[in-house]
Amino acid sequence: MTVSTSALPVDRGLAGFLERRTRANTRFFALEAERLARLCQRMAKQFTRGGRLIAIGSSPPARSDARRVAVGFVHPLIVGRRALPAIALSRDVELFVEPHDVVIGFETGQDPETATALAFARELGCVTIAFESAGAEWEFVPPTADAFVRQELVETLHHVVWELVSVFFEHHPDMKAVLDDVRRSILMKSEEVSELRERTLNENGAQIEAAAAALRETFDTGGQLLVLGSGGSAADAMDLVADFRAAPQGWPARRAVDLTEDAGILTAVASDFGPDAIFARQVMAYGRRGDALLALSTNDARGVTFALEEARRRGLRTIAMLRGDGSQGAAEGLADHLVITRGENVLRVLEVQASACHVLRELVEWAGIDRAQGG
Repeated sequence: MTVSTSALPVDRGLAGFLERRTRANTRFFALEAERLARLCQRMAKQFTRGGRLIAIGSSPPARSDARRVAVGFVHPLIVGRRALPAIALSRDVELFVEPHDVVIGFETGQDPETATALAFARELGCVTIAFESAGAEWEFVPPTADAFVRQELVETLHHVVWELVSVFFEHHPDMKAVLDDVRRSILMKSEEVSELRERTLNENGAQIEAAAAALRETFDTGGQLLVLGSGGSAADAMDLVADFRAAPQGWPARRAVDLTEDAGILTAVASDFGPDAIFARQVMAYGRRGDALLALSTNDARGVTFALEEARRRGLRTIAMLRGDGSQGAAEGLADHLVITRGENVLRVLEVQASACHVLRELVEWAGIDRAQGG
């Protein structure tokens, strides 16, 4: 198959990937930090009034964004931080939304139903958020046309909002000073993710390129990619599979399977074999010699280790993107291609792993060009 280069970036290479992301990240948060601080304050008021966060997304990438939001707010990653009510929906939003809710819409410009739901929520009195011009009360438009970079900026945004909304749950006599502190914290967090992304891609560049070449060979020889992850990493797995099946850049569709997708399978395996078996049992069912498995994790999850072990037994290529604080454990020795993000803040690690997944997806197409040209 001939690969069209029309949708591929001119600034090929890790330096180009980093430059695009760093430039957009700096511009976006410098422009929006003050408004984001005020949004955190506004959302805190809604939560204290009994409101919930409702995230809407219909397409596979938008649903993964909505799930990222829901899992982040419901399942706090910071010890002692309160869980906040959040739910991800793809349709029938009007049946659930209430006046004190916060409603966030993804890909509103591409999905009339999501745009209509957002308009309904605003008319009802909800706080509404969008990432393009969609008639929402709060609109944060990333300063880039790159679909992957846009999504990464939005992920950092809602992570930062979750981290800082709790600041406003208590009464503060000098609210102006609090807002200024939150604004500065937003800028610091945006700088932190840029620095961690740069360190991760520089330290793991050869591994990511080798993984991309291995995946391209997998696809070209009729194999498929299995992807897994838990919690926030499950949303990343869903997004990566969507990007392989139907990349927004128009690249050729690739065979990829999301092992986090089927609730019936996940709950059946967890009930009969235990939660640590939910991915390994699926590798047994779907994995064939010549396929590949990509595991995403920010902790030492035994389910990830068992899945990688099963993939090795069955002759699959294995790729792991792990958090490098010592928690990678046994999984580290089971990956043919290992990408380590050395960060303490799990949210920043998730953001950088999302970037690494996007870079990997782009490089799969470049790997095809290299092979065709004998490079």
